[in-house]
Amino acid sequence: MNILVTGGAGRLGNVLVRELVKEGNDVKVLTLPNSKNDSLKGVKCELIEGNILDPIGLKKILKGIDQVYHLAAMISIVSYDRDKVFKVNVEGTNNIINACLESNVKKLIYVSTIHALDEKNKEIIDETAGFNIHTHRGNYDQSKAQASINVLEAVKNKGLDAIIICPTGIIGPYDYEVSFFSQYIEEYVNKRLFFFIDGSYDFVDVRDVAKGMAKLSVAGKKGEIYLLSGENVKIKEFNEILFQETKIPKPLKIPYFLSYFFSFFTQAYYKLAKKTPVITPYSLSTLKINSIVSHKKATDLIDYNPRSFKESFIDQIRWMKKRGIINY
Repeated sequence: MNILVTGGAGRLGNVLVRELVKEGNDVKVLTLPNSKNDSLKGVKCELIEGNILDPIGLKKILKGIDQVYHLAAMISIVSYDRDKVFKVNVEGTNNIINACLESNVKKLIYVSTIHALDEKNKEIIDETAGFNIHTHRGNYDQSKAQASINVLEAVKNKGLDAIIICPTGIIGPYDYEVSFFSQYIEEYVNKRLFFFIDGSYDFVDVRDVAKGMAKLSVAGKKGEIYLLSGENVKIKEFNEILFQETKIPKPLKIPYFLSYFFSFFTQAYYKLAKKTPVITPYSLSTLKINSIVSHKKATDLIDYNPRSFKESFIDQIRWMKKRGIINY
């Protein structure tokens, strides 16, 4: 099968590409000009330069493609980049939708996020939650919710064959670009993480998400949403694993209101330093929202059963050490 993956060199993308290649597909990866793409070295895929913000170029690239996995997005946990986030995540997705329709792509697999769903008034979040474009949590959440709604409208009104996949917090190896979660590990190991709050979140292994996506590309039904979650874990639990693995003392636990107050100053500091902060009002609020997520729909359909958080987390720590990202 001829497959195009946008964002194929990214955190989830490079693992997905490996999975699709292993299954014998002809995989093309849309990559921005002058990108390093270190994560795909040695992987038998074709790199094609392009941009999801170039609708004319996309239509040419999609000729002869059977399936498109749309992962390319701007992930942000800060509050000062709204215009760029919406341009990439919403306008870029609209361009992909139109190019798929005009090029007669058989199926679009759109990767959204659990944050795009309305978690309010739900004890357990599942596919019935619905996308919430009015969430006050952040630009990223709003943009992904709007893009997801646009995909569903194209299915309903234009005949697009598409499914939407919403992973939770992705962990595990092969994080070449050092994601926000890997930054947390890096800050911990380098003793720059001075405090934490006692929140929790659902984390899932990147390898399990990639395999789940590949299966859902075949079994997933037109217009359906699928949640790929893992295990709900308290922050103190993965600090304990970090301590056991590295023997580096754990940071100090402080009250939520105090950390939230400090997070505004850290966000401002990192903006001036032109670096991405780990602790922001957005990232802190994420640890306090409802994060009990069901993956029963995917389990019933494709026998999706993700591995344990501890196994994934230790694999990630040791992979980062092997790559020289951290040293302990």
